[in-house]
Amino acid sequence: MTRTLLALLAATTLSAPAFADQIAVVNKGEDTLALVDPETLTVTATVPTGSNPHEAWTAPDGSAVYVTDYGSAEGSTVTVINPASAEVAATWSLGPNRGPHGVWSSADGSKLWVTTEGTGTVVELDAASGALLNTWETGQDVSHMIVPLPGGEKLYVTNIGSGTVTVINRADDSVATITAGAGAEGIDVSPDGSEVWVTSRDQGEIAIIDPAADEVIETISSQGEVPIRAKFTPDGSQVWVSNAGSNAVAVFDAASRAHLGSIDVGAVPVGVLMSPDGKRAFVANTQDDRITIIDVASREVTGELVTGDEPDGMAWVSSAE
Repeated sequence: MTRTLLALLAATTLSAPAFADQIAVVNKGEDTLALVDPETLTVTATVPTGSNPHEAWTAPDGSAVYVTDYGSAEGSTVTVINPASAEVAATWSLGPNRGPHGVWSSADGSKLWVTTEGTGTVVELDAASGALLNTWETGQDVSHMIVPLPGGEKLYVTNIGSGTVTVINRADDSVATITAGAGAEGIDVSPDGSEVWVTSRDQGEIAIIDPAADEVIETISSQGEVPIRAKFTPDGSQVWVSNAGSNAVAVFDAASRAHLGSIDVGAVPVGVLMSPDGKRAFVANTQDDRITIIDVASREVTGELVTGDEPDGMAWVSSAE
């Protein structure tokens, strides 16, 4: 009986996930990353990062959280955090590339792409070792956020100072530029890769890019002031835009472009995160030091979360298989 019980316990331990899902929140005002239980909405750990962290991305298998250490546009590191142990696993140097900000990984988790505002570059890293594999110059001012097409064949980068989007074709390393609107900053790609939405914070507009032609096919109002981030729902049916100057989030039907409504949140909303099931949206209000939680179906605020000073970039950490 004892031997059988021990065998069952061992099998259970081996088959159980290493940890449950978590939400990673960058607190840029205090140089930390908070890990949050998405069910209880409690902070389970706070981990130190480099100076003035801004954005975070997670490995597809949940094994790592990558945080860009922006510094004062002179930072040159990415902090790698193990979410299972809530410890810093590594700090990677970006060499001469300064001011890391936007970050995203390839779908297979093998590559990591980081924008560097201070030097106007995009770097490609080996996501396992941090080795620098490639560097592209955007030739633009304040290269800020980045999204890849789902297959990773192209990278799209917003350039705030130039009001443009840089398109990097990884197959031949070619770099092209699309005019998007003054203060081009927020960006996201539809789950099927058919559209890229870009917010122009100085114009209060959203430019919609066709990746097949790499041109703007439509421009719509952001329905607020200083649109600063855009996020598709997981099913691709809606786009949520944080209007930092209006303290609200505008919701759009992705197909018709119709404005479905706006939701009042806290002071200066920036980061927007969707839960993988598409049921909840999390909005980081950087000047309110709190995160607003919204039911996506009803577009009603259901609660809030406090993680630290100036919450900004967020990422969902999927449980280890």
